[in-house]
Amino acid sequence: MIWLIGNKGMLGTELSLLLKERNIFFIGTDKEVDITNLSSLREFAKEKSIKWIINCAAYTAVEKAEDDKETCHLINIEGSRNIAEIAREINAVIIHISTDYVFNGRGNKPYTEEDETDPIGIYGLSKRYGEIKVLEENEKSFIIRTTWLYGRHGNNFVYTMLRLFNEKESVSVVNDQKGSPTWANDLAQTIIEIIKQADDGKTIPYGIYHFTNEGEITWYDFAKEIYKQANEAGLVTKTCEIKPCTSAEYPSNVMRPSYSVLDKTKIKNALGINIAKWDDSLRNVIETVRFK
Repeated sequence: MIWLIGNKGMLGTELSLLLKERNIFFIGTDKEVDITNLSSLREFAKEKSIKWIINCAAYTAVEKAEDDKETCHLINIEGSRNIAEIAREINAVIIHISTDYVFNGRGNKPYTEEDETDPIGIYGLSKRYGEIKVLEENEKSFIIRTTWLYGRHGNNFVYTMLRLFNEKESVSVVNDQKGSPTWANDLAQTIIEIIKQADDGKTIPYGIYHFTNEGEITWYDFAKEIYKQANEAGLVTKTCEIKPCTSAEYPSNVMRPSYSVLDKTKIKNALGINIAKWDDSLRNVIETVRFK
């Protein structure tokens, strides 16, 4: 049995739909089981034959985290540690989702899993310490770092841009931060692939892996492609100019990584998978919106 924690978020929803579609039995929980309360987790897991735990629960409000350190710490560090401890107690494998924010973003080549971490904000720090706690508590752990996640469910950059394109005459988008847009469905399929291959007897080494869609672009590039595809699909009803701007033009109480590209060689070799290009995956989401 799979226990999916955080099943109502963007990634959790994609996973829920895929697991149902493939007739894979799972149980999903969200806020009704408090991950910051070890007893609550232990009580839920009691007398259930749980083999895998997928942890999609996280505090992801990067800006808010700077002023809400306690909650961010509780969810991303203590909550992650608690889940890993329960997994160890019931002899389950944990798949824990992490982020590019564990790096400082000052690099100029894709980060590997072995590169030194150096978070530059409360959110990134909490996610890195969460990784450490998971690995300390349960040696049977997979940690998957991803970046620029978007999907068909919940609020995200793609839906924000689609709304603004139909409301504004022009939109300014940051052009000095580079990363890899990642469709939540592609990440969800990879998570399920880990479980499938492991259950089929393949040895996949535990540890940290990186997963994003292929390619590296700026948020400005991403916005332009969203506009192009949305316009072709008839989802844009007016002309909207997309203007490049710098991060400095958007005052913030937290620095964001200027370079968030992750090297995916390790996960491709471990699973024998090909990873879709970011613009191809975006087309799938645009088509979904088109036919809603």
